[in-house]
Amino acid sequence: MGSIAFFATYRPPLALDIFSLPADPNATRQDEIHLTDGISYNYNCQVIPPQALRTILRYSQLAFSSQSPKRSDIDSGRLTGLVFVSERDRNLETLHFALLRFNRDNDDDDDDDYVDDPYVDYDGDGCDDDDDDDQCGDDNDDDHYYDDYSYDDDDDNCYSDDEDDDHSNYDNDDDDHDDEEEEEDDPYPTEVQIYSLVDAYGTFSGVRMEDSGCIAGGYKMGNVTVDLYMVYASTMEPIKNRRQPWTAVYKTNLRTGETKRLTPHVFAYPQEITHHSQEIISLCHSDGLLEIRAAYSPLLGKKISNNRIIPMEAGLLNYRITFYNGLRIRKTTGVSDLSPSVSPSGKKVAVASFERNGWQGEIEHLHTDIYVMHMRNPQVERRRVIRNGGWPTWGSNNIIFFHRKKEGFWGVFRADISNGETRVTHRVTPVGIDAMTPAAINDTEVAVATIRKKSKFSEDRVAAQYRHIEIFDITAAGQESIEITRNTRPKTDHYNPFVIDGGNRIGYHRCKSARLKSGKDMHRYFQNLKSPKQHIELNRVSGVFPTISTDGSKLAFVDNEFKSVWLADSKGVRMVFDAKGPDNIFSVVWNQNPDKDTLYVCMGPSFNADKPLEIHAIPNVSNVSSDNVETVPLTRGSFNNAFPSSDPQGRRLVFRSTRNGGDRRHKNLYIMENAKIGEFKGGKIRRLTRGAWTDTHCQWSPRGDWIVFSSTRDKPRDAPEKSIEGDPGYFAVYLVKATDPDVWVRVIKSGDDIAGHVNHPCFSPDGRSIAVSADLAAVSVDPISLPLFLHSVRPYGDIFTVDINTRDIYENEDIENYTRITHSRYENSTPTWTMYSAMNLDAEWSSRLKDSYVPTCPYTYPEGGESERRIGHLCIPRRCC
Repeated sequence: MGSIAFFATYRPPLALDIFSLPADPNATRQDEIHLTDGISYNYNCQVIPPQALRTILRYSQLAFSSQSPKRSDIDSGRLTGLVFVSERDRNLETLHFALLRFNRDNDDDDDDDYVDDPYVDYDGDGCDDDDDDDQCGDDNDDDHYYDDYSYDDDDDNCYSDDEDDDHSNYDNDDDDHDDEEEEEDDPYPTEVQIYSLVDAYGTFSGVRMEDSGCIAGGYKMGNVTVDLYMVYASTMEPIKNRRQPWTAVYKTNLRTGETKRLTPHVFAYPQEITHHSQEIISLCHSDGLLEIRAAYSPLLGKKISNNRIIPMEAGLLNYRITFYNGLRIRKTTGVSDLSPSVSPSGKKVAVASFERNGWQGEIEHLHTDIYVMHMRNPQVERRRVIRNGGWPTWGSNNIIFFHRKKEGFWGVFRADISNGETRVTHRVTPVGIDAMTPAAINDTEVAVATIRKKSKFSEDRVAAQYRHIEIFDITAAGQESIEITRNTRPKTDHYNPFVIDGGNRIGYHRCKSARLKSGKDMHRYFQNLKSPKQHIELNRVSGVFPTISTDGSKLAFVDNEFKSVWLADSKGVRMVFDAKGPDNIFSVVWNQNPDKDTLYVCMGPSFNADKPLEIHAIPNVSNVSSDNVETVPLTRGSFNNAFPSSDPQGRRLVFRSTRNGGDRRHKNLYIMENAKIGEFKGGKIRRLTRGAWTDTHCQWSPRGDWIVFSSTRDKPRDAPEKSIEGDPGYFAVYLVKATDPDVWVRVIKSGDDIAGHVNHPCFSPDGRSIAVSADLAAVSVDPISLPLFLHSVRPYGDIFTVDINTRDIYENEDIENYTRITHSRYENSTPTWTMYSAMNLDAEWSSRLKDSYVPTCPYTYPEGGESERRIGHLCIPRRCC
């Protein structure tokens, strides 16, 4: 089936990596410590507490190449662990461990080597059972190590602990050594080793995204110590409901390696109906079954035997039935959780959840609530504690910091959940600045990322417009803060802080722009990703609108400022067309007949239907350069024409246009009968579709009989024109017969109400499948945590494929089954599909993309900063917008 290539929006061209600084406003750039090996993209980090690190090392046998880790290394601080997201495993965004060794002058004991002479931890509490003086309490031969949910040891509810939880078994400060001696030690790690979660624990190894790793458990239940767990979000389980995030929270037992889901599959939100005389009680199991105990179900209209187990797919897929003052039912779309955070006691997990609202297409400000669930029984002990909040972090066992957008600015808030759900919140950061992604230091101090001055998408920023790390203390007068990063790298964005050593240091990630000097070059890449289908290769191209010729010999794309066209073939990688003046270039595509060696481009203002946009051809493109190229205009007039695609013979073009679209600029499909002359010299244009809607993103099938396109033609009449954050969508993908506009069918829609985006369809080389960019899986992370704060275009989501029937067009109506190809926090879009592998030795351009082209990075500053204008991944010479 060949390979699919696409580009990723909002993925920074410079790799992200993890660093830390002292919590001191006078810190210098020399105080910054690099915390990884510098390979790939690394971000969203947390410190692994010492007890958890010991458990990980015992289970997984992770080791340094130079020497095996010892218990004294961890106890003295010579060995530190981190958990973070890295893209080094086939460019998947998955969790990894980092083991960092420091040179610290502490007593060394040769007898405590984990490999040669491991200490025994019979009860799994992280303490040597031969050591009577350990801090974990007296050992008892009758102790059992609990890795399942059992009982409430202190009878607390979901919101607060009756105890102070000072018996938490892991050291939150991750610091057991003498601070006075540490000042004389080398603060930089002398060795770093990286291991993936799947390598260490054999967790799910398929295509997925993982995020927000943190440690839970380790607390006492009587004389018993509960297992330690890695808690994290993952998209490993497919979701049937469309436009529902696949993200759920899981726990992996660090002692046994067992992984379980914490997020419930469905929820019960009571809604009264009339049948109060009947009793229906249900129990939702984690395996997706409902246990029904009832005499009669008005929902199903028939009797149900007691204790019958009914699969969710068998008529109850969208329902949860519960008994609550009579019979109540509620339709549900399931539960999706983001951004897990563990309480200091290790007992509870706070998440940002779509449990009641679902995802409604919001781009930047997710409409999530904060829920808290208990580690031992998350299905039952789960309660909402804060409405309208995201990115929770615990200041204490009863205090949660979180972010939300209010009064036009992102802010960090504080809530006391001692008495359950609360609407009383305190804004920690001042109105007038944007503050997000908090990391609590304690119940009064919190580290946040701030943007103190808003910026426009097209302008060069000053220091106050970059994202910087600050510490706010609610006890400080006037909401004064400690600025951590602004003095060290004023023109560099810093993201998602985390706490090290009890707040003595603050970690974060940023682009590795310090490695670039002003005017130097950086490499670009053609990246191969792990694919869920063995017969489909997956590649991310460092350019916008990638297009591969039918014979697989040439790749073309647009730069990330939509100003030039680049070509990669056997001659190398080079610019073949450079737009002069204000016009932009986009939607580059090859003529399907490779003998014609022709590219088509759209020129004019982008994303503005009111402005003219023209289609041009670049003939004989393999033999031209940007200095001598001449394009051939194919359209004219005051219309917005875009997204051309030729028939297999290369003689005709289908495109979309606003001609005949009236004042509302409706768009329909048209056929250009002569692709060589267009509508000049007597060339004819034939209208294919007609209607008061938008038909766009069209492509001719390889067989020439059908045309695939995306359209809003089924948008409900009462649907809003625009939502708060832009066009709500209502794009679905359709097929139409190229010779008969009355023969058409809707192939795949986004949601049940067809809201959303299914866009940029393209055929597979054999015409039996279609790839799309779609929001079928909604979002996978909190978008405000991503590198780009300002959104310039509508994001679509991930790449999906759907198989079609090539014999009967009507057999393709509203196809239910599809395959998610990419799992990403970024926005993957504009796929192109070729029968040839990008790794094929005959495709010489694939190797040249890796090692021949080093364009200048346009947005690096002498002081090490970078611009936020990152549309594609490609870096090109800087221009004036």
